Amino acid sequence: MGQAATKDPPVVLLVEDELLVRMTAADELEEAGFQVLEAANADVALAVLEARSDEVQVLFTDVDMPGSMDGLALAEQVYRRWPHVLLLISSGYARPDPDEIPDHGRFMPKPYGAATLVRHIHDMMHRPRP
Repeated sequence: MGQAATKDPPVVLLVEDELLVRMTAADELEEAGFQVLEAANADVALAVLEARSDEVQVLFTDVDMPGSMDGLALAEQVYRRWPHVLLLISSGYARPDPDEIPDHGRFMPKPYGAATLVRHIHDMMHRPRP
């Protein structure tokens, strides 16, 4: 537990268009001590970041979703505009080419378990940044 008791919980912005998947992941992250902000697509996620980017430490996004951009395009835009936000990208279909994931991003295939999700986010938060 590297967090001081008085510190706010780390904030994860969860972007997933499948409601059941999003609800399950949000519950798992909250049980692990994270504060979760939810978005059903990239457009909503960008609006959340416009308002609360100073609070968000991690963007956890699905690749395949409806809207103006997919999760890879969202991750790239977040990387350019808010470089402090860590990127965790997930997909059940295709594994993106490593060149498609911004420098400090990480890919996690679906399906994933709660322990795997939490471990990835903890590892990312405690890994030295380039």
